[in-house]
Amino acid sequence: MVHQKLDISVYRESNETIVALTGEIDLHTAPRLTGAVDAALADDPVRVVLDMRGVTFCDSRGLGTLVILARAAARSRAVLVLANLGDFLKRLLAVSGIGDHFVIREDPDDPEGPGTDADRERAR
Repeated sequence: MVHQKLDISVYRESNETIVALTGEIDLHTAPRLTGAVDAALADDPVRVVLDMRGVTFCDSRGLGTLVILARAAARSRAVLVLANLGDFLKRLLAVSGIGDHFVIREDPDDPEGPGTDADRERAR
């Protein structure tokens, strides 16, 4: 069985670190994602943004990893933000019932997006 790889690119900005993901988040790739976010948290950013635009698949291990990473960010006094979710990931978070536990940055072209993210970050 051939597994899609997960490409991870990390960009640091003034108060946030962006972790851009392309590929699949699953049993085989979740440990690499955890390592990338742990390394980003070591620099004490205010936010770690997971840019999910390129994510094509996420299984239960991937969802569990996202929950663990959100908790790790909170322990580090940072916020884990999921950004650029495609329809697949939005449905997955809704069906699993865990979507409300994440800060989600909506598409800037979405009229509900920017205010929603800011409100959610202040609420945490």
